[in-house]
Formats: sequence, C-alpha cells, structure tokens
Amino acid sequence: MTKMKSFSPSDLSTPELHGIMLGSIGPRPIAFASTVDENGQPNLSPFSFFNVFGANPPIMVFSPARRVRNNTTKHTLENCKITKEVVINIVNYAIVQQMSLSSTEYAEGVNEFEKSGLTAVKSDLIKPFRVAESPVQYECKVNEIIELGKEGGSGNLIICEVVKLHVQEDLLNADLKIDQSKIDLVSRMGGNWYSRAKEGLFEVEKPVKKLGIGVDEIPNYIKESKILTGNDFGKLGNVEKLPSHEEIKKFIEEKDLKVFLDESTDHKVHLVAQEYLNENRVLDAWKILLAK
Repeated sequence: MTKMKSFSPSDLSTPELHGIMLGSIGPRPIAFASTVDENGQPNLSPFSFFNVFGANPPIMVFSPARRVRNNTTKHTLENCKITKEVVINIVNYAIVQQMSLSSTEYAEGVNEFEKSGLTAVKSDLIKPFRVAESPVQYECKVNEIIELGKEGGSGNLIICEVVKLHVQEDLLNADLKIDQSKIDLVSRMGGNWYSRAKEGLFEVEKPVKKLGIGVDEIPNYIKESKILTGNDFGKLGNVEKLPSHEEIKKFIEEKDLKVFLDESTDHKVHLVAQEYLNENRVLDAWKILLAK
C-alpha cells in the first residue's frame, strides 16, 4: 500500500495548503473575466476557480479569492459588486500567454486589454467588453456573490447567468456542437503549469512576480510582424525592462550575428526571434529584434 502523508488544514500555512490544493485539483478551466468599474474603466483578469453549473438557466460560477499574501480583494470582485455584470471569455492556446500577462498586478486604472495586446469589443447587452480573440464569449449578469471568508485565500463565489453568448463560427458543426480539436482549450494546473487539451502539459512563467512592460510598449514595427503571434507578444511583454544598447551589442558580437542581421529581411530575423521565444530565451529574442 502506498504510504500517505496526512494533514489537517490547520497543520499547514495558507500558502502551503493553497499550493497542495491547486497542484492536485486540476486541470481547471479558466474564466477570463472582463468587468468595468463605476466609471466604465475596463478590467481583465483570469481565474481558475471556475466551472459551469447548469444550462437552464445557464449558470457559471467563478471565484476571485482574497489574495493570500495581503488579504486584499481583486478589482474583478469589486467591479462585479458594483455593476452586477461580467463577460466570461474562454481561453484557448492561441491567447494563453496574453491571458497570463493580463494577470500581472498592474496599478488600478491600468487597462489590461492594452497591456496584454488583446482587443476589446463592445458587448451587446452589458457594459463590460468582450475579448475579440477569445473563441467563445459569454455576456453574464451577476445573480449573487457569496463571500466564503474574510481571511487571505478565502473565496468569493460569483454566480453568473448567461444572457448572450458569442461562438467563433468555424468551431461549430451542423448540430451546433463545438469541435474540440479546433477550439484547442487550455486549463490551469499547479505552479507555472497548464494543460493543453490536444497535447498535455506546458509551462507559462507566472507574471505576478514582476511588472511586465506589456504588449502596448512593444514597438509598432515589431507588433506589425507577419511571423510573431499573440503568444509571442505575450512573452515579449512579460519583461520588466528592455535590454540596453550595450547588452544588445555584446549579444550580437558574441553570437557573430552582424552579417546575418545586415543581410536578412525582417521575416528571417523574426523567425529567429520566435525560435528564441519557443526556447523561453525572451531577452535574447528582444536583443535580436531591437538590433535589427
């Protein structure tokens, strides 16, 4: 018989218990929640305490937990209390890096749509914006909010009723069923780990440990690339600062890239940068992009 190690919740600190629970209960779907405050300022943030709980009426529940480190509440929760509206955007692999970047703890008033490089689209029936790149978007009214505690790590169940949904047309078959191979869903695991429904585990560096510059700070000539994807931009936006001129020069000299850069088109340079990004060599990708 496998040897087990047993705990009472009181035996563990909140971060320890939180880590075990999130590491063992998964994969968890992701509610990419879009809200607005009382002034119409948009907020966008992902939550993996989420699922569907009925179709008649269509009910979803997600939980913006109180922050473990300082017991503060999320802007999403405060906005839902005020406006009673939220859009739940579904996350697929094509936007996972930008979704992750949006979870950065930017200051109040910073627009996460702009920071993540995602497109805000007006909803039909409610005020919060939809994420245009999301394959399925649910406009919801908030029926009830249940606070589960007052300490850091405690949940807040936001019970939402779908009032309108938007589905990427090419995902639907003749019977209005979603093609699971096309939607390419992702889900949350423990730590930096995610699961891709079609392939399995992959890792996304957590942005909450630093303040990324955001996709909006990437130069336009790079954002106009025909090679780099939204996930690539999400990685590029998740650096605290750009490499210096001296760092770029040293990198080009050490890698003997001057002739390559002089003779190559932007297309080739962006392909090399994308290879670096695929290897999670984000600063190297920045260096070759800025050197060109």
